[in-house]
Amino acid sequence: MRYLFLSAAICFISLSQFAVAQNVPPKGFKALFNGKDLEGWFGHGTKDPRTLWKMSPEELKAHHEKTLKDINAHWSVENGELINDGKGLYLTTKKDYKDFELLVEYKTVPKADSGIYLRGVPQVQIWDPTEKAKWDIGADKGSGGLWNNSKGAPGKDPSKKMDKPFGEWNKFHIIMIGERVTVYLNGEKVVNNVVMENYFDRKIPIFEKGPIQLQTHGGEIRWRNVFIREIKSGEEKGFQTLFNGKDLIGWHGAVNNYEVVDGSIMCKKGKGGTLYAKEEYSDFAFRFEFQLPPGGNNGIAVRSPGKGDPAWEAYEIQVIDNTAKKYANLQPYQFHGSVYGLAPAQRGALLPVGEWNKQEIIFKGSHIQVILNETTILDQDISKIDLSKIKRVPKGVKRSSGFIGFAGHSDPVKFRNVRIKRL
Repeated sequence: MRYLFLSAAICFISLSQFAVAQNVPPKGFKALFNGKDLEGWFGHGTKDPRTLWKMSPEELKAHHEKTLKDINAHWSVENGELINDGKGLYLTTKKDYKDFELLVEYKTVPKADSGIYLRGVPQVQIWDPTEKAKWDIGADKGSGGLWNNSKGAPGKDPSKKMDKPFGEWNKFHIIMIGERVTVYLNGEKVVNNVVMENYFDRKIPIFEKGPIQLQTHGGEIRWRNVFIREIKSGEEKGFQTLFNGKDLIGWHGAVNNYEVVDGSIMCKKGKGGTLYAKEEYSDFAFRFEFQLPPGGNNGIAVRSPGKGDPAWEAYEIQVIDNTAKKYANLQPYQFHGSVYGLAPAQRGALLPVGEWNKQEIIFKGSHIQVILNETTILDQDISKIDLSKIKRVPKGVKRSSGFIGFAGHSDPVKFRNVRIKRL
């Protein structure tokens, strides 16, 4: 529903606003290219953007400066146009973008092959549709498709060929929200709200954020009026990011038993303990994504004193692979999403092992909700539980605030996109 709502809202933006004046952005947009120089860009190729995110700030700065030698050899600015000679590294934004609306104009030449990388991933394709040598791989269908999607996948080819003749400027209007992409080429929708695959690892969704890249090879291409509008979901208003995707700064507890892998927090195999966010929380909405390995077991520590076993010293919301044979005899309160020892969650919303799940925990007073992949699997007022029938009552029932974190159980469970909002 979120995608449909945002797409509908965006449709009200008139394409007549595309470029009132050259390199002057329409209202609400910012210029990625200032019309004068390459400020804000560096060089990068078809390379996993995670290699950039692993660099320290000093290493990244040095990398930016090193690539400029190649960029300056193959890119230039003339009369407010970006020009590439068909060689060298691709122009890449220093800033990473999450959800956005992108406006771009380009003009190409025969036998040139190009594209636009979204979040550092290839690509919205730009073809020479007259090059018969590439018709067998889709050039005859025209530009605008998500060419690196799997064969036969939606959006791999554009729905209609809309390329203008050589010598004329083409206009792209690209919308990316979550994993989905919509592409307009010269005013015609050629890709409609399609999931863009992660070229670098098709087993995982496309990255949450990443750079914009202008790919060029095979012939001269010119670009102008490169504008972007970042889309902020109203649903995320008030949420604070707890994990920067790079390191564990701001976390405490069993820090040495966790590591950052591919932009996610992962419990080291054979290790355990609880990793806590910096501050304490009382009433909150906690959102995150998680990936379970086969038989994976972890948990979310809630209102914890910051020490001891959160299952008994606070509350622990289960994060567990319910399908594993070793867990065939779990108690109802031990299945995923349950408040351990107290309140069982419904089953059926957990995605297959290895896929990324989205979860939200809302705790207000004694009322707790757990929403997994947009399905409410737990809605419980803890104060209404008959504690006399509970074999061992967690001390969390007496706590109104505390730390929140990940309670590792020696399995390499991953967490990412971690954010929280106080209520």
